[in-house]
Amino acid sequence: MDSESWGAFDELLVALREVAGRFAGDEWGITAPDDQAEALRVLLHHVATGVDTQFEQDPAHPTFRPLVTPWRKTLGDNPDARYHDAPIDPAGVYRIRGRTGGAVYVSFTVEAGAGDGGFSTGTVGTLNDDGFDVAADGSFELWLGGPPRERGWLPLDPTASRVTVRHYWEDVVGPNRPPVADLALKIELVEGKVDSQPAAPTDATVSEALRRLARYVRSRTLEAMPPPGQGEPATFVSRIPHEFPPPVPPGEHGLAAADAAYSMAPYLLGPDEALVVDARWPTCRFANVVLWNRQLQTFDYLRAPVGLNRAQAVADADGRIQVVIAHEDPGVPNWLSTEGRPFGLVFWRFILAEGPIDTPVARVVPFAEITPP
Repeated sequence: MDSESWGAFDELLVALREVAGRFAGDEWGITAPDDQAEALRVLLHHVATGVDTQFEQDPAHPTFRPLVTPWRKTLGDNPDARYHDAPIDPAGVYRIRGRTGGAVYVSFTVEAGAGDGGFSTGTVGTLNDDGFDVAADGSFELWLGGPPRERGWLPLDPTASRVTVRHYWEDVVGPNRPPVADLALKIELVEGKVDSQPAAPTDATVSEALRRLARYVRSRTLEAMPPPGQGEPATFVSRIPHEFPPPVPPGEHGLAAADAAYSMAPYLLGPDEALVVDARWPTCRFANVVLWNRQLQTFDYLRAPVGLNRAQAVADADGRIQVVIAHEDPGVPNWLSTEGRPFGLVFWRFILAEGPIDTPVARVVPFAEITPP
């Protein structure tokens, strides 16, 4: 057992032990058994995502793979969306084909500096469905790299490493979206000298993949989410429970939708309390509100209402809504379930908003004071 791949496998085990001990331990403020269990669950979700999207990859023969599923979640997933990504090389020219699948918004972002499994250092290209042609059946085609084109084209920055696809649906159906096959996503290298992996695994390629997987897991845990209170939060993130910052675009923040405006704040509720949030849907392409755990995973939207998009929420004629976040159903519209969790994150997302976006305003009230209509 003196091969390079055995050495890389041992390194992976050491890395997982370190990440588990820190990310699911005192350093990250995780002390209660249930919180430790959830942090370890999150770690395994990252491992599973890394195996799916990072372990077997070849920019010369790329394929789009799902970044999240309802049972495998990482870094801010969304019950109203599907996310796919693929590795690319800035030396190549790629053709992408697919379908919208009835989505109200489809976009492509090019991520920089993530070719080795690390976290994206920034977004270096964005194109939404306003910038490419969509046929009557929802099919489309676009290009990455190569000579400029009037529509359906993104240049490839020298740091380009991956391309991410976002499909967003805004309807009352919930998470029962079209099968992935219906999106027919395909990416192919059509020009350019790009190094290709051999068809059969070798000691060198497997050891490289194992180290890439270890970097991926570390970058999504210890590096992407520092211990509580450390690091400078993004401008759309509040550390004060129930106080939302004004919704703002993420800028060049890695793995963020450049067309979006975000606002996030934690909630902290006692067993007999509820959080009432007043907000207004702006004129936009898409909007929703979602509950996350501290590791940025949605709560279980297959079992309970933990998110609302505009089609699902009950609003007045001006788009104003009142969201009630509580441990149990109070019998009013727009209830979001905490799953009994005293702590969580409330995340608002607005895509291609026109004009100003009202900042959500929250207040804690006794659960007994919420009166059904």
